[in-house]
Amino acid sequence: MRTSLWFLPCRRSVLSAGPAPRGLDVLRHGAPHPGRPRKWVGGLASARPRSRSGRCYSRRGRAERSCRAADPGQGPGQGSRMLNVPSQSFPAPSSQQRVASGGRSKVPLKQGRSLMDWIRLTKSGKDLTGLKGRLIEVTEEELKKHNQKDDCWICIRGFVYNVTPYMEYHPGGEDELMRAAGSDGTDLFDQVHRWVNYESMLKECVVGRMAVKSAVPKVSLSGFSFLNHCTDYREEKKVLNGMLPKSQVTDTLAKEGRSSPSYDWFQTDSIVTIVIYTKQKDINLDSVIVDHQDDSFRAETLIKDYSYIIHIELSHEIEEDFSVRVVENVGKIEIVLKKKESTSWKHLGHPLENHNSLIPKKDTGLYYRKCRLISKEGVTHDTKLFCLMLPPSTHLQVPVGQHVYLKLTITGTEIVKPYTPVSDSLPSEFKEPVLLNNKYIFFLIKIYPAGLFTPELDQLQIGDFVSVSNPEGNFKISQFQELEDLFLLAAGTGFTPMVKILNFALTNIPSLRFDVEFVLSAPTSEWNGKRGHISPALLSEFLKRSSDNSKVLICICGPTPFTEQGIRLLHDRNFSKEEIHSFTA
Repeated sequence: MRTSLWFLPCRRSVLSAGPAPRGLDVLRHGAPHPGRPRKWVGGLASARPRSRSGRCYSRRGRAERSCRAADPGQGPGQGSRMLNVPSQSFPAPSSQQRVASGGRSKVPLKQGRSLMDWIRLTKSGKDLTGLKGRLIEVTEEELKKHNQKDDCWICIRGFVYNVTPYMEYHPGGEDELMRAAGSDGTDLFDQVHRWVNYESMLKECVVGRMAVKSAVPKVSLSGFSFLNHCTDYREEKKVLNGMLPKSQVTDTLAKEGRSSPSYDWFQTDSIVTIVIYTKQKDINLDSVIVDHQDDSFRAETLIKDYSYIIHIELSHEIEEDFSVRVVENVGKIEIVLKKKESTSWKHLGHPLENHNSLIPKKDTGLYYRKCRLISKEGVTHDTKLFCLMLPPSTHLQVPVGQHVYLKLTITGTEIVKPYTPVSDSLPSEFKEPVLLNNKYIFFLIKIYPAGLFTPELDQLQIGDFVSVSNPEGNFKISQFQELEDLFLLAAGTGFTPMVKILNFALTNIPSLRFDVEFVLSAPTSEWNGKRGHISPALLSEFLKRSSDNSKVLICICGPTPFTEQGIRLLHDRNFSKEEIHSFTA
């Protein structure tokens, strides 16, 4: 398979010239075959699988292509593993993490209308609801009356907010908020930025709750009543174990030909084993997330677009560390817990929120755990590599192409930002101790001095904590199946999702040849590589299929203008929507 990485700027980026990035040898897990070192180019680069005869091979066939010429004097360094990209302004000044699956546009805000300004306003004591602190019950008819820019109420998950004072502070602009004016904006909110902690951002704007129309009870996905604590083991097993009861969700799965998951448990004198039967063959360690916080035990298993959740207050104490094992060919997950005392458990515990439920992933909400900052090292003058350590009582692996959300509390308000973890091979000086189960997560983050979130993140000391969410994103590893050409277009910190994609491709795909090329928009005179911005000329020069009907995947990530223009140019070159995956925010 042929793989190409372009590292290039958007129209507003300014990168200085320098030697070919030495640290990018972290992306090169071995040469394509023995005796053929990869060569580096200043500018754009290309990669493809090759045989000893120099012909390109793929998993479906082979095609002959020429390799890009390389400057032999610009090879990756052998000593340092430091990510040494062309200096001065990496990432691009306008670049931000672009990791979410859906995009939204931003509009320029007036001076004094930043997020910090909004937080100051909410702390000022000013009445932002117009109700002088009263909470009211809002009928649907009343909500509809407040649908103007100077009088705008919106309902999100049953709570009504007066967002009129927030209009000028909304990064997406007033028109975006007006789409939900006087109505229930929950679905629209989830489509655009489900991760935003609106409860914290708009807590001073709460008008009240929506009035309940009828007494029809909400359908419980678990289908059980747990009012009585069971003491009989057989009865408890009937309640806390077994097949998921019939529900609207499982009816949907039945129509799609899927079986409902279930779980069981057993014990010895020293351990308790929880077994989850997913009845899916494509389950792996990335598919299950386990957290033990205080008395709460929570396991979330990702099954297609659904989450199967086990959430229990355990009946006895367990040790912090546990093990997770997946039998992939049958979709069975075993979670082995260590008892603190050699006591026979009469029951597993008492159910908590959403226990034994199978619900759409988009409805699960974000679940956070506190991670410790282990290291922080400079990569460029304004970009740093952060290493966070998961709690010993957490099992979490971020899948390729997905991201997480980091949460900090700033002046009493929870602020959340999305970031894509990078490979653990990027650090240079940091030597991690021997720690199993992928306990470290690395982030390459640009610090914006005038920003709200990143300066606060940069001020954290080693040992401080950052809340990290479950992974999000719609990138699927299955897109690599029978793939012949993989092109990666990155600008600024849009490089971050490409790291794991490259590592996966270089590790798991045979006969892979990889090249990388850099394009600078404002280089110094010493730069001999490619120059300019993303353009039809650059794409036509470099994005060429290995054969007329080759299976292609193009991933693109960077500032919004870069990504949007890139997608337009790719469509102009007759690449289909299915062949393009954009990481945008």
